[in-house]
Amino acid sequence: MSEFVADAVSESTEQLYDSIHEWLSGQYFGGELNYYAGVGVVVLATLVVAAMAHLIAKLVLVGIIRRIVNRTRTKWDDFLVERRFFTRIAHLVPAIIIYFSTEFFPASWWTPVERFALAYMVLIATFVIISFLNALIDIYGTLEIARSNPIKGFVQGAKLFVYIVGGIFLVSALLGQDPWGLVAGIGAVTAVLLLVFKDSILGLVASIQIITNDLVHFGDWVEMPQYGVDGDVIDITLTTIKIQNFDNTITTVPTYAIISESFKNWRGMQESRGRRIKRSIRIDMSSIQFLT
Repeated sequence: MSEFVADAVSESTEQLYDSIHEWLSGQYFGGELNYYAGVGVVVLATLVVAAMAHLIAKLVLVGIIRRIVNRTRTKWDDFLVERRFFTRIAHLVPAIIIYFSTEFFPASWWTPVERFALAYMVLIATFVIISFLNALIDIYGTLEIARSNPIKGFVQGAKLFVYIVGGIFLVSALLGQDPWGLVAGIGAVTAVLLLVFKDSILGLVASIQIITNDLVHFGDWVEMPQYGVDGDVIDITLTTIKIQNFDNTITTVPTYAIISESFKNWRGMQESRGRRIKRSIRIDMSSIQFLT
């Protein structure tokens, strides 16, 4: 049944090319025109329609969304616009048009055009998810809980996972193979991947332990003499922790070093709003007398 439908579509496509060929050759080329000129016209028309659709989606749809966002009082939609979430969604429109216009191309072009369109959609979908995760970090950063429970390391781990999965589906779309078959093939190079992403994996595990055990917050005064660190925490990511020392220099420490090595956190002293200071005072014994 599918072969019958494919033959019918192919025949209608050939008729379309013939009609375009006859019309162009009769109107502009005096009856002399190569057959592939009709194919070129169809391809060019498809690209023009896809480009116009993308322009409309970007200017009209995204423009309307931005106007609505500017009138709302919430901040989460502003972060989505700043992270180009809706702009990247607009890139899906030309890919969808090209994908569904495949039947207008020669039959030998169907497979590569479909693979290219699918790969482009996977690529755009990956960037859309990344934009959403970036906006999620910004939205979470406005909450009070973000100071004590940072999630930037978790989100970066999720972004790494999205990139890996997106890369697998992108390659599978280009090659026309089952993505799960590619995943099974990746098992042979698992050791290499673990070596390449060693710091990311250690950082992800360390981030979980940091939040679970409530070890470090933004703004904490920490001291790690082995790294020459004595200052405030200004950023916590998947792989590094940035600390601004009291001389305004910035030191980066691996995230897993917080778990594997000892450090001093002065948060307790800051929260108590006091500090015990011990100093030696010299007193002349002969100056000590009984009070009246």
